[in-house]
Amino acid sequence: MVLAAGVLASCTDKETPVERKFKSVDLTGADYAKDFALTYHHGQARTLKDFRGKIVVVFFGFTQCPDVCPTTMAELSEVKRLLGPDAGKLQAIFISVDPERDTPLLLEAYMRNFDPTFLAMRPSPEELAAVASHFKIYYKKVDGSKPGLYSMDHTAGTFVFDPQGRIRLYGRYGSGAQPLAQDIQLLLKGA
Repeated sequence: MVLAAGVLASCTDKETPVERKFKSVDLTGADYAKDFALTYHHGQARTLKDFRGKIVVVFFGFTQCPDVCPTTMAELSEVKRLLGPDAGKLQAIFISVDPERDTPLLLEAYMRNFDPTFLAMRPSPEELAAVASHFKIYYKKVDGSKPGLYSMDHTAGTFVFDPQGRIRLYGRYGSGAQPLAQDIQLLLKGA
């Protein structure tokens, strides 16, 4: 009995690896959201692999969104500011769930409102269905009060990829810039 207690004590006395204390939902090892191939607002095709070495934050939204999308993009701008000297290691990617209205010019102007380095992807309807399925996000066109007016319901969180291009975190909408910046700093340190 004393021997068993000694073995247990030695197990608890060992130094353990630094615990991951992410504020966001830890998706490490998830078998989805591995990549995409979409055209961004300047007309060039990009994939997640193009951003290896950076933390990539992906958000699905639309430019006509009255609240969730501009709030999230403003938070991502603040995250970049909070990263200080590591700001250049962050790439924010906005994927439009409304390619019907989100033209390349509109997407470019929208990104400039938040940060000129942020990229907006404009998938075709077929590409959007495929990438939404691959990322397990929801989006749906919702008719407005008048013909031709509509809004889009959509998943409101962010997907965070580490510098090796692996999905690591899911940030819930409204969690704030500071917690996400802390999580990104952990990922940059190899967590």
